Amino acid sequence: MDLEPVASAANPDIDDAQALMRGAARLLWHMGYSAIPEFILPDGRRADLAALGRKGEITIVEIKSGIADFRADSKWTNYAGYCDRLYFAVSERFPSEVIPPDAGLIIADGFGGAIIRESPALTLAPARRKALTLRFARAAADRLMRPGEPGSDAIPGRN
Repeated sequence: MDLEPVASAANPDIDDAQALMRGAARLLWHMGYSAIPEFILPDGRRADLAALGRKGEITIVEIKSGIADFRADSKWTNYAGYCDRLYFAVSERFPSEVIPPDAGLIIADGFGGAIIRESPALTLAPARRKALTLRFARAAADRLMRPGEPGSDAIPGRN
Protein backbone atom coordinates (compact mmCIF):
# COMPACT_ATOMS: atom_id res chain seq x y z
CA MET A 1 0.00 0.00 0.00
CA ASP A 2 1.26 3.45 -0.88
CA LEU A 3 1.33 5.58 2.27
CA GLU A 4 2.05 8.95 0.66
CA PRO A 5 1.11 11.67 3.12
CA VAL A 6 -2.42 13.00 2.72
CA ALA A 7 -2.26 16.70 3.59
CA SER A 8 -4.75 19.41 2.83
CA ALA A 9 -3.73 22.23 0.51
CA ALA A 10 -4.86 24.78 3.10
CA ASN A 11 -2.69 23.41 5.90
CA PRO A 12 -0.01 20.85 5.08
CA ASP A 13 0.53 20.14 8.81
CA ILE A 14 -2.98 18.74 9.16
CA ASP A 15 -3.96 15.57 7.36
CA ASP A 16 -7.28 15.20 5.58
CA ALA A 17 -9.52 13.53 8.18
CA GLN A 18 -12.06 12.48 5.54
CA ALA A 19 -9.36 10.70 3.55
CA LEU A 20 -8.08 8.96 6.68
CA MET A 21 -11.62 7.86 7.51
CA ARG A 22 -12.17 6.55 4.00
CA GLY A 23 -8.91 4.57 4.10
CA ALA A 24 -9.70 3.11 7.53
CA ALA A 25 -13.23 2.17 6.41
CA ARG A 26 -11.84 0.43 3.33
CA LEU A 27 -9.40 -1.51 5.50
CA LEU A 28 -12.24 -2.60 7.79
CA TRP A 29 -14.36 -3.63 4.79
CA HIS A 30 -11.53 -5.82 3.50
CA MET A 31 -11.40 -7.40 6.97
CA GLY A 32 -15.12 -8.27 6.81
CA TYR A 33 -16.53 -5.31 8.77
CA SER A 34 -19.28 -2.89 7.80
CA ALA A 35 -18.50 0.63 8.96
CA ILE A 36 -20.42 3.86 9.40
CA PRO A 37 -18.96 7.28 10.22
CA GLU A 38 -20.02 9.55 13.07
CA PHE A 39 -21.80 6.85 15.08
CA ILE A 40 -23.62 8.29 18.10
CA LEU A 41 -22.97 6.24 21.22
CA PRO A 42 -25.51 5.89 24.06
CA ASP A 43 -23.61 8.50 26.11
CA GLY A 44 -24.09 11.07 23.30
CA ARG A 45 -20.48 11.05 22.08
CA ARG A 46 -19.79 10.49 18.39
CA ALA A 47 -17.32 7.82 17.39
CA ASP A 48 -15.54 8.85 14.20
CA LEU A 49 -15.96 5.38 12.69
CA ALA A 50 -17.83 2.38 14.08
CA ALA A 51 -17.78 -1.05 12.49
CA LEU A 52 -19.68 -4.28 12.94
CA GLY A 53 -18.04 -7.60 12.11
CA ARG A 54 -19.53 -10.84 10.80
CA LYS A 55 -19.74 -12.34 14.29
CA GLY A 56 -21.17 -9.19 15.88
CA GLU A 57 -17.87 -7.76 17.06
CA ILE A 58 -17.81 -3.98 17.38
CA THR A 59 -14.79 -1.87 16.49
CA ILE A 60 -14.39 1.87 16.97
CA VAL A 61 -11.79 3.89 15.09
CA GLU A 62 -10.82 7.36 16.24
CA ILE A 63 -9.48 9.47 13.36
CA LYS A 64 -6.69 11.91 14.22
CA SER A 65 -5.67 14.45 11.60
CA GLY A 66 -2.75 15.84 13.57
CA ILE A 67 -1.10 16.06 16.96
CA ALA A 68 -3.15 19.14 17.93
CA ASP A 69 -6.35 17.19 17.18
CA PHE A 70 -5.09 14.33 19.36
CA ARG A 71 -4.18 16.59 22.28
CA ALA A 72 -7.42 18.60 22.14
CA ASP A 73 -9.77 15.61 22.15
CA SER A 74 -10.03 13.02 24.90
CA LYS A 75 -13.55 11.72 24.22
CA TRP A 76 -12.05 8.46 23.00
CA THR A 77 -11.13 7.50 26.58
CA ASN A 78 -14.76 6.43 27.12
CA TYR A 79 -15.02 4.36 23.94
CA ALA A 80 -13.60 1.18 25.52
CA GLY A 81 -16.99 0.54 27.16
CA TYR A 82 -18.67 0.44 23.74
CA CYS A 83 -16.46 -1.80 21.61
CA ASP A 84 -14.45 -4.99 21.35
CA ARG A 85 -11.51 -3.20 19.74
CA LEU A 86 -10.41 0.44 19.68
CA TYR A 87 -8.02 1.90 17.11
CA PHE A 88 -6.58 5.24 16.15
CA ALA A 89 -6.25 5.94 12.43
CA VAL A 90 -3.53 8.41 11.49
CA SER A 91 -1.31 9.16 8.53
CA GLU A 92 2.26 7.97 8.39
CA ARG A 93 3.34 11.55 9.22
CA PHE A 94 1.62 11.41 12.63
CA PRO A 95 3.98 10.81 15.60
CA SER A 96 2.60 7.33 16.40
CA GLU A 97 4.53 7.07 19.66
CA VAL A 98 1.89 9.31 21.31
CA ILE A 99 -0.89 6.80 20.64
CA PRO A 100 -1.73 5.08 23.94
CA PRO A 101 -0.64 1.44 24.17
CA ASP A 102 -4.16 0.35 25.17
CA ALA A 103 -5.42 1.19 21.66
CA GLY A 104 -4.56 -0.22 18.26
CA LEU A 105 -2.94 1.79 15.49
CA ILE A 106 -3.97 2.06 11.85
CA ILE A 107 -1.91 3.97 9.32
CA ALA A 108 -4.24 5.16 6.57
CA ASP A 109 -4.53 7.36 3.53
CA GLY A 110 -7.37 8.09 1.15
CA PHE A 111 -7.13 4.67 -0.47
CA GLY A 112 -6.71 2.18 2.35
CA GLY A 113 -4.90 1.41 5.53
CA ALA A 114 -2.88 -1.10 7.48
CA ILE A 115 -3.00 -2.22 11.09
CA ILE A 116 0.40 -1.41 12.56
CA ARG A 117 -0.51 -2.37 16.12
CA GLU A 118 -3.43 -4.63 17.01
CA SER A 119 -5.93 -3.39 19.56
CA PRO A 120 -6.15 -5.26 22.83
CA ALA A 121 -9.38 -7.28 23.01
CA LEU A 122 -12.05 -5.68 25.18
CA THR A 123 -15.15 -7.35 26.59
CA LEU A 124 -18.69 -6.12 26.10
CA ALA A 125 -21.56 -7.32 28.25
CA PRO A 126 -24.13 -9.22 26.13
CA ALA A 127 -26.91 -6.70 26.84
CA ARG A 128 -24.70 -3.77 25.82
CA ARG A 129 -23.59 -5.61 22.66
CA LYS A 130 -27.22 -6.20 21.68
CA ALA A 131 -28.16 -2.57 22.35
CA LEU A 132 -25.17 -1.28 20.35
CA THR A 133 -25.84 -3.67 17.47
CA LEU A 134 -29.45 -2.49 17.26
CA ARG A 135 -28.32 1.14 17.45
CA PHE A 136 -25.80 0.50 14.67
CA ALA A 137 -28.42 -1.18 12.46
CA ARG A 138 -30.94 1.61 12.99
CA ALA A 139 -28.35 4.31 12.31
CA ALA A 140 -27.28 2.60 9.08
CA ALA A 141 -30.89 2.07 7.94
CA ASP A 142 -31.89 5.64 8.80
CA ARG A 143 -28.97 7.00 6.77
CA LEU A 144 -29.86 4.81 3.83
CA MET A 145 -33.50 5.89 3.82
CA ARG A 146 -32.84 9.61 4.36
CA PRO A 147 -30.09 10.56 1.96
CA GLY A 148 -29.55 14.29 1.70
CA GLU A 149 -31.85 15.28 4.54
CA PRO A 150 -30.03 17.75 6.79
CA GLY A 151 -29.29 16.21 10.17
CA SER A 152 -30.90 12.90 9.30
CA ASP A 153 -28.13 10.97 11.02
CA ALA A 154 -28.30 13.08 14.16
CA ILE A 155 -32.00 12.96 15.06
CA PRO A 156 -32.15 12.58 18.87
CA GLY A 157 -33.43 9.20 19.89
CA ARG A 158 -33.09 7.79 16.40
CA ASN A 159 -29.53 6.40 16.51
